[in-house]
Amino acid sequence: MPWFGFGFNAFGQIYVHEDLIKGECSDSAKQVKVSKPTELSGRVDRRDCCLKTEIRASWSRRASLHLDSDSCVCLAGFVSSESCNALPVKESRGCKDAIISESYLTLAFSDRLESWDLQKEEKTPSWSMAIKTHPESSGPSVDLPLVPGGYIATTPPLYRSLSPQLRAKSLALSSEHAVLLSASGAVYTWGLGSHGQLGHGGLTSEEEPRVVEALWGMTMSCVATGSWHSVCISDGGDLYVWGWNESGQLGLPSRGLRKALQQQSSQQAGALHPDASTSPAEEPQEGEKHEEVFISIQAFPALLDVTPSSCEIRTVSCGCRHTAAVTTTGDLYTWGWGDYGQLGQQTLVSSDEPQRVEFFREQQMHVTDVVCGAWNTFAAVVKEEVACS
Repeated sequence: MPWFGFGFNAFGQIYVHEDLIKGECSDSAKQVKVSKPTELSGRVDRRDCCLKTEIRASWSRRASLHLDSDSCVCLAGFVSSESCNALPVKESRGCKDAIISESYLTLAFSDRLESWDLQKEEKTPSWSMAIKTHPESSGPSVDLPLVPGGYIATTPPLYRSLSPQLRAKSLALSSEHAVLLSASGAVYTWGLGSHGQLGHGGLTSEEEPRVVEALWGMTMSCVATGSWHSVCISDGGDLYVWGWNESGQLGLPSRGLRKALQQQSSQQAGALHPDASTSPAEEPQEGEKHEEVFISIQAFPALLDVTPSSCEIRTVSCGCRHTAAVTTTGDLYTWGWGDYGQLGQQTLVSSDEPQRVEFFREQQMHVTDVVCGAWNTFAAVVKEEVACS
């Protein structure tokens, strides 16, 4: 199953030029902004015998988790003060799951957990924990960042405890807030709340997990979080969004984004017609006035219609200020900040409306999964004939 990437590529997280593979790390060999979906390249992505590959991403790195008889994690991007080569992490041989942040790579094995400091060359992990496996299971009974009794944070202290009463099923983390999905389908949030990202209707922070009451009674199946926004998917395939919307990352009308786009258009028009006189936009006639409601902060969950046909959402992921969702029909929709091409629309334009990434349809590909880094996006695909067989 091939993966494609687009967006921020300053460290070669997506596209590895031949010069980079040879070890010639010149600025001219790097394409910082990749706006067209590009199949992941480099030695880390050429394991033909691999049964399955999963992607994990941070701001400057991409981790490819190859799950086969010789499973391991391969890193691409900023690795050990270099951004040219991407090689398997020898300490990851035999791992079953992994997560990555800017500072740590956490590995889950069948009998233990290990967190390695990526900014140091250490021979032992910064943190480790022995775990018990079910006799009938070949893998660890964890779903990172969840671990027995708690979870692994992005910054020290790495291990944080959680109440067993939460019955955590999955957990999404930003650097400053968390979104937890319980086994019953309830959503809990805690951490910084200054941009409404906790979904409790206000801007206050929470030290302990608090249930999102606006979603109470509805069963959720997936949660994700960006830097200052949060999303979740219901059992019925509906998408709910809340938090900061300055860049349109909620898919709701954004005044800041519209102003930025208008200024950009004015500058482009001025460059094309420097002698043209500037005049304010035409005012609507009486009876034609229509004032659009803009949303900067959405402090409680709002239902978002992603597709015109109200197609169900299969999975969702969030970057720093953008969002990407996959439908049950295999289409990828993106919205939010797009300055690095992370929306996959083959432009560097941001959008506060969900837009389908047409590249995959044109290539007769179905998208099956999506993972967002802070400023980039990765999508797993299958060819249509494979998807339909």
